[in-house]
Amino acid sequence: MSNGRTPSSAASPSPPPAVQAEGIVKRFGPTVALDRVGITVGVGDSHALVGRNGAGKSTLVSVLTGLHAPDAGRVAFLGEPAPAAGDTAAWQARVACVYQKSMVVPELTVAENLFLNRFGPGRIRWSKLRAAARDLLAEYGVDVDPATRAADLTVEQGQFVEIARALSFGARFIILDEPTAQLDAAGIDRLFTKLRELQQQGVAFLFISHHLQEVYDLCSTVTVYRDARHILTSPVADLGKADLVAAMTGEATQTASSWHAAAVTRKGDGGTEPVLRAEQLALDGAFDPIDFAVRPGEVLGLAGATASGNTALGETLVGLRKATGGRTTVAGQPVRPGSVPHALNAGIGYVPEDRHRQGLVLGRSVAENATLTVTDQLGPYGTVLPSKTRAFAQRMIDSLDIKTSGPAQPVADLSGGNQQKVVIARAMARDPRVLVAVRPTAGVDVKSKDSLLGVVRGVADRGDAAVIVSDELDDLRVCDRVIALFHGRVIAEFGSGWSDRDLVSAMEGLPAGAGGDKGDQE
Repeated sequence: MSNGRTPSSAASPSPPPAVQAEGIVKRFGPTVALDRVGITVGVGDSHALVGRNGAGKSTLVSVLTGLHAPDAGRVAFLGEPAPAAGDTAAWQARVACVYQKSMVVPELTVAENLFLNRFGPGRIRWSKLRAAARDLLAEYGVDVDPATRAADLTVEQGQFVEIARALSFGARFIILDEPTAQLDAAGIDRLFTKLRELQQQGVAFLFISHHLQEVYDLCSTVTVYRDARHILTSPVADLGKADLVAAMTGEATQTASSWHAAAVTRKGDGGTEPVLRAEQLALDGAFDPIDFAVRPGEVLGLAGATASGNTALGETLVGLRKATGGRTTVAGQPVRPGSVPHALNAGIGYVPEDRHRQGLVLGRSVAENATLTVTDQLGPYGTVLPSKTRAFAQRMIDSLDIKTSGPAQPVADLSGGNQQKVVIARAMARDPRVLVAVRPTAGVDVKSKDSLLGVVRGVADRGDAAVIVSDELDDLRVCDRVIALFHGRVIAEFGSGWSDRDLVSAMEGLPAGAGGDKGDQE
């Protein structure tokens, strides 16, 4: 029988998690973006969510921030069900996401950004607004002048302002999406110090990053998604780096595709003059000086995750960016830095990363898009003859098997895979000596992937050279060699036949030989 007294040793109940998602399903048409996944982040915890592209991380963020309602499952914040869809104020009081690309309005001041949409009716008292902003920034230890234009902030300062704004709404759960992508080492240290201080105040973080070493530096728990499914959740200290990479990539015994074997037999002769050579090529703030050569019959991969410098390197090769050091040559002839026309005339073809923004004129026909680089060949004295345009485009349609009703069809009406073939057709129109392709299979189906990679491989097979810039493993399997970059530096080089685990480890910045070590070891 109870004596009515509470034992002094009774433990206080644990607080409910900052966020708990269970059984989340999200479909977009026939695509299952999330397949019964879940995640739980405790109060004051820093929890990592990792996975390769397409794993479902971004879709989960959209569910946790109220942008998309799940088709099944439940989300709760501090034990309370998530707000109703469209109740923006209620969502802001619970969760915020600081994205890699800053969401502050660059032309407004820090104070104006902090209180955007919260000014209320009537005349704004600017001195009072700046004072309130100064108090808010001081509360969270953010050393920024509230009168500063957001455009003049460093990336790091902009992130602190966004975090302070989120906390001012009452949110105690913050999602950080690739927060270190544009920071240097000192900036990363300062960011992590600030995050640890906020954790001591009970703020919880979901940390999404391609840089796995940072997971071990900052987080106590890690969750892995793969192919829209939850694979594991583990204390970081209990999970070796090799095991983490294996969870991200899968334990398939066959990690080298048939592309590898084919590429080995086609690799260019080491004594042959390179088609493309980079000598101490550098771009300040993007990548350190790099040397490489691509020989006839060879496909080189430049692998790297976000902010590795590989995309900037590819864009420098084709003249979209002007190198700050070194030089590029094609068949021994120098290419003028920062000049797309000169790179084109030198024999460099280019497949950009974003076909909609950089690769296509969506209001124009297949023929017009496919022949943009060869208008000088389509008629006398600078004229463009429609008959020649149609004939040239039809040859490209036939050679690349572009599924279209004909050269006059609007390119916007094509499927994603066929749109990408049009982009490649344009790059191939001048018979380039070197084809530089940035994520050439992004957003296309499996069948189209094989076809597109076959075209890239074919450039090398005819005796020319190709460079694939990507973090997609399937893109890189077509390569004879792969150079892995991390934070602008070459971290490893692989011949064909690399394993998924080794290449992903290099792209994620893990040290060589990290094999079976635990996260707290080096």
